[in-house]
Formats: sequence, C-alpha cells, structure tokens
Amino acid sequence: MDTRDAARQFARHVDLNADLGEEVTDDAALLAIVTSANVACGYHAGNPAIMRTVCAEAARLGVSVGAQVSYADRANFGRAPRDVPARELREQVADQVGVLSTIAAAEGTSVRYLKPHGALYHRVLDDEEQAVAVLAGSGTLPVLGMPGACLSLAAAAGRPILLEGFPDRAYAADGRLVARTEPGAVLSDGDEIAARAVGLAASVDSVCVHGDNPGAVEHARAVRRALEVAGWTLRGL
Repeated sequence: MDTRDAARQFARHVDLNADLGEEVTDDAALLAIVTSANVACGYHAGNPAIMRTVCAEAARLGVSVGAQVSYADRANFGRAPRDVPARELREQVADQVGVLSTIAAAEGTSVRYLKPHGALYHRVLDDEEQAVAVLAGSGTLPVLGMPGACLSLAAAAGRPILLEGFPDRAYAADGRLVARTEPGAVLSDGDEIAARAVGLAASVDSVCVHGDNPGAVEHARAVRRALEVAGWTLRGL
C-alpha cells in the first residue's frame, strides 16, 4: 500500500460521482444520493437551462459541481473518437468550463473540478497533445480521471489530481475499461456494482456511477449504502 492509499484508508472518506445534465436520467434523484456531479456542458449533451437546474439543486444539497467536458459531438453522445486540432480543443474546453462556471456562480456554487467525457476521457489517457489542450483550456481546476497522460501532466504542473474508479464497468487486464462494444463491459447487477464500489474505495478518490445507465439511481443508492455500511464517509470533491 502506498502513502496515498494509506492516508485515504485512514481518513475513510470517499466521493461518489455521477454524470448529470445529460437529459437521459433523473437528475434530481441522483443529486439526492451523490456527493459530486459531473455536469454536461452542452457539447455532448445538456444546455444552459439544464445546467442551471442541476447547479441550483447541487448548491441546495451541498453537492460538488464538476465540468464534464467533451468533444463537440452531440450526435454520438461524445463517445466517438475524433481528431480535433489541439488549439481548437483547448478553446472548446475553455468554452465549456466558462459557460458552466458562469451558470454555477449565478446559482450559488462553483466548478470544483474537471472531468473529460467519453472518447475524450479515453483519448487523454495516452495522447499527450490532447491532454495538454484539455489542461490548457481548464485553468487550474483539479482533474478527475484514471491514471494516464492527463493526470501525470496535471500533477507535474502542480494541479491536484483525483483518481476515479468505475464499479459499473468491467476492467481489462491493463487496468483500462473494457470497450462498451464488448460483451459484459457495462454491469447491471446492483449488488455486484455496490460490492465493487467498496473494493475500489481504498484506492481511488471517487467512485463513479454512470448516469446514462437505466438503473443509475438504484445503483447509486446501493453503492452509497454499501460504502456507508463499510465505514466510508461520503464527501464531495
């Protein structure tokens, strides 16, 4: 166990996040369960009105708000690989963070961290040029994600990094997520997801329940209950 893991276990606190504002789930119900909300910034889903509603409820409940930035690709929900020039990507990320930050401030909260979405999330694990563009467009926000280029570059620049685990997704032998196109990539059994969340909690800062899963609310509720029974305190990022 490294120093980071030991400190996390001693503190016994972890975050529970979900993707919100994507127009595919019950945002209000999820906000009553999670401690951090990855808010879609309009490029893969969402719009200013939805962002405003999510931020207002997050502020009321004390849920942390994060900018869920994506490639500009609503047709594919941000999940299709795209080759976007670094300068353009930097501007797109800055636009998304800026819009959400303005809305969050108007609703009495603030954007506390950055999380890439979908194809961009996976691209910046390995593509340093794209990772640099994402970081350049997002100011000094802490970065939530899996180990890879983006988190390494952020840490080297002195930015806080937050490790994330996915109890509702299958992992490959290399520690990456199994592609959604593969059988068994997305898990649906609530008990299994909850048990996996408890197993992940000691090694990550936040566990994520995907908001676009049909059972998202039930899964999030089961995960939170299991974490609390296991002695974890839930705390936003």
